[in-house]
Amino acid sequence: MKNNTIMIVEDEAGIREMTVRFLIKEGFRVITAVDGTQALEKLDAARPDLILLDIEMPHLDGYSVCKEIRKTMTIPIIFLTVRRGTLDKLRCFELGGDDYVTKPFEFEELLARIKANIRQYYIEPKAQMNILRYGKLKIYLENYECYVDDQLVTLTAKEMALIILLAKHPNQVLTHEHIYNKIWDIEGTGNIETVKVHMSYLRKKLKLNTEDSPKIKTVHGFGYLFHV
Repeated sequence: MKNNTIMIVEDEAGIREMTVRFLIKEGFRVITAVDGTQALEKLDAARPDLILLDIEMPHLDGYSVCKEIRKTMTIPIIFLTVRRGTLDKLRCFELGGDDYVTKPFEFEELLARIKANIRQYYIEPKAQMNILRYGKLKIYLENYECYVDDQLVTLTAKEMALIILLAKHPNQVLTHEHIYNKIWDIEGTGNIETVKVHMSYLRKKLKLNTEDSPKIKTVHGFGYLFHV
């Protein structure tokens, strides 16, 4: 299996060991860290393809670890946490997390999210060979880069997937549910807030405010429209 190295950063031995056994059985190579400090120490040598990151850890919590990782790497990060509040999710996404799984979790759901994030980050971009252009916005599908006014905009994997999805469907209204199922690749109807949060950060980063720029418009109660 390509892109198969997973780093698990989890201080609870039981959860860590069960997750390791499950992922090895599924064909993944697994690297573990018992806390945030150890994770950062191992990161360069390990070069994982995806990180499962607990939030509540001693000394250095998951939020701090994610912030450090995002200074140099864009690999997918899935947060693991007992927290279920909207503010906690907002914090995860704000720091560059790609996904969020609450404990206790079903291993099959975790596996589905791992595969979806790996496929989206490593496989789908390489299958594209063209460029999307809308005014000052240019999206290079081959190397997964986005430019506004010829300036590279640093986006997370999910944000990049969002702008590509919108740009491939100009002047079409896409529902929250459709966007969630396409980007997160998991069926779900209770994840409108996740879409809204990611779209908010995407808009702030792109800053498409001039008259000759495309616009990401909110269709209240329904979804979003990429207006060109």
